Amino acid sequence: MRQFLSYALGFAGLLWLGGCATEIRDPVPESLVAVAGVPGYSHIRFWGDNASNLDPAILHSQATQVVRAAKSDKSINLYDRKFLAISGGGSNGAFGAGLLVGWTAAGTRPHFDAVTGVSTGSLIAPFAFLGPAYDRQLREVYTEVSGKDIYKTKGLFSIIGGDSAVDDTPLRHLVARYVDDDLLAHIAREHAKGRRLLVGTTNLDAERPVVWDMGAIASSREPNRRQLFCDILVASASIPAVFPPTRLTVTADGQRYDEMHVDGGTTNQVFLFPSNFTARDVNQMIGRSPKRTLYVIRNGKVSPEWSAVKPRITAIAAKSLASLIKTQGIGDLYRMYANARRDSIDFNAIWVPGSVELKEKEPFDPVYMKSLFNLGYRMGQGGIPWSKVPPNEE
Repeated sequence: MRQFLSYALGFAGLLWLGGCATEIRDPVPESLVAVAGVPGYSHIRFWGDNASNLDPAILHSQATQVVRAAKSDKSINLYDRKFLAISGGGSNGAFGAGLLVGWTAAGTRPHFDAVTGVSTGSLIAPFAFLGPAYDRQLREVYTEVSGKDIYKTKGLFSIIGGDSAVDDTPLRHLVARYVDDDLLAHIAREHAKGRRLLVGTTNLDAERPVVWDMGAIASSREPNRRQLFCDILVASASIPAVFPPTRLTVTADGQRYDEMHVDGGTTNQVFLFPSNFTARDVNQMIGRSPKRTLYVIRNGKVSPEWSAVKPRITAIAAKSLASLIKTQGIGDLYRMYANARRDSIDFNAIWVPGSVELKEKEPFDPVYMKSLFNLGYRMGQGGIPWSKVPPNEE
């Protein structure tokens, strides 16, 4: 991953130096950002940093869905709710994918009531949400894919003045191959039971996290729902300046504008709900206080990793950015732990062990990803050593 950042930053520098050519766009005016919406859809997204924009009617509707579904589906336990949050991490997503498949093999993988994903975690999340029936797809994506399936290098003149260092067409084709009508229909059925699949992007103009209700999109009757679903997954995984941002057409005050969405990890490496959203609010709504368990998969290490940095601007920038991402990820674990303690949620977290010495020879190195997948699989199958506290709090 660090090598990929170094490669990308070098090209991004060229882009900055030649950044006189700019593409015309029509961004949402600051005064209308809060009311902008995707045409044809309602209640499919909310700000990830403020629960006040969550419509109480929607939350009540979900609670009603759960109770109704529990009457016909005995596997639904109203008093025992389980959540899964999957972080970003690029090719390190192979760890989380392997962990889930191994967890299935162990026979102890729960049925999750809500699954959230950011960046590479957003690509894992739909398969994790749908359960063991989609383990084959999880294995394929993280053991049979290489860099050429993710990005295509651009010529120098395409980079200068452009919006990215690489072309994301291969990634878009990969996502579209797996997000078919059957997957959307399956997600819509589970959404109707009150389960939730949430994916995070970053609204670059607003500098704010956006949480998308992917089940609501899959359940809609809009003809472009599959395209929107794919666009959000790609946006969530699009490292700024490396991959192009995803442009979404929105309307506000009767006018059409465009929003620019990039990697959800730009604002949150992993998430469950906004910090000012509490379980107490839900308990009052449903008239009960269920047991809640949170599982967090951090696709990366949390311990310091020493390496001799070459005295070159790209190497220095790549190492600094990798350190920043890691530190942000650790901070997110602390935030989620604090919120879980406040709301009496059983906190469980796992990350790539610091003792692992696997090295990536190239961006999205298939050998590296297979090895990391196998590591996750063995940990999942052998009994996951969940940490009940954030790093360095044992």
